[in-house]
Amino acid sequence: MARIVQKFGGTSLANIEKINNAARLVAQAVGDGHEVAVVVSAMSGTTNQLAGWAEEISGNLDPCEYDVVVSAGEQITAGLMALAIQKLNIQAQSWLGWQLPIRTDLQHARAHIEKIETEAIAGSLAQGVVAVVPGFQGVDQENRIATLGRGGSDASAVALAASIRADLCNIYTDVDGVYTSDPRIVAKARKLDKITYEEMLELSSLGAKVLQSRAAELAMRHRVVVQVLSTFHDLPGTLLVDEDSGVEQQIVSGIAFSREDAKITLTNIPDQPGIAAGIFGPLSQSNINVDMIVQNASGDGASADLTFTVGKNDLESAISVIEGARSSLKYAELMSDDNVTKISVVGVGMRTHAGVAATMFETLAEKGINIQVISTSEIKVSVLIAKEYTELALRSLHTAYGLDSEPSSR
Repeated sequence: MARIVQKFGGTSLANIEKINNAARLVAQAVGDGHEVAVVVSAMSGTTNQLAGWAEEISGNLDPCEYDVVVSAGEQITAGLMALAIQKLNIQAQSWLGWQLPIRTDLQHARAHIEKIETEAIAGSLAQGVVAVVPGFQGVDQENRIATLGRGGSDASAVALAASIRADLCNIYTDVDGVYTSDPRIVAKARKLDKITYEEMLELSSLGAKVLQSRAAELAMRHRVVVQVLSTFHDLPGTLLVDEDSGVEQQIVSGIAFSREDAKITLTNIPDQPGIAAGIFGPLSQSNINVDMIVQNASGDGASADLTFTVGKNDLESAISVIEGARSSLKYAELMSDDNVTKISVVGVGMRTHAGVAATMFETLAEKGINIQVISTSEIKVSVLIAKEYTELALRSLHTAYGLDSEPSSR
């Protein structure tokens, strides 16, 4: 007997028929003798509808009340799922975030889980009762509902699995695992049997939608055994694993992309100490995350052009912050562009193999694709390109790294 967390996303719970189908998967695990906790997302489209209603009432939203509104979708699904499981003659009980409780910090609409109280739910599981928990939410230090941000139900599931010391956390989605790239764009993309925690974290943070980045981070930190698999097809999924020789044989494991970035360039800024701090300090204070950065110095060394990327949703705010400091920054011109895509290649094999970046640059050059910004880490290389070349770049790189063909070992 094992203790299992099963998480179902919005597309897996889009209507009553699909909720009943998910309940049968729960029943199968119970029938196999396992203790089962279920984490559910809102039914597909529900959160957008709730958010739209809130925004229609007020353009200047109180984040605490906004969280009350948008958290309702998961609560409804939790009750429906418990009813569907009960219909199969299995004991089930829903547990809302405040009932466990799931404790979060005070950052409403993007809260982080600090602690999950497990005594009550563990006792219930031991008695054979399936626990159904709404994802995406908890209660803050002032006992107000706080939500975790989009995709937060994945983080809820992994955090719950870590807290109750589950043997396995199954993330059920509308795809059957983690692919080498988006199969909707790259027809030759392959499903991976295994991927390291670190690779999954990089891919998630770089645009891969199959698992939320905070969930990947939690899984890596607590070494939660996570499997990403399909709700609709009885097939093995992709396991998140520790780095080992079998996984490392693949130099590049995946290629991710994000169309959610925007580029800002400041021209002719003084090339002197303190200027970068004067730009990025105020952006940080405004909770605007900066990703890729490149600086080009002038020939005389007196000035430079600085280019960096922010989230597309933060572009207007970032421009406002920088323009507010123009007198001290003394830049000549501010230019912005949100018609860009970030392409990233990821693989733990980069640690021990040279030439990954060169292959990327040569492949894009052969296709006439200009690279605007570059950033690297130990296991990834990212470039910013014009959005119109997204699909061509993904397919070309996928072939260049040998991901179209079956690997010798994975």
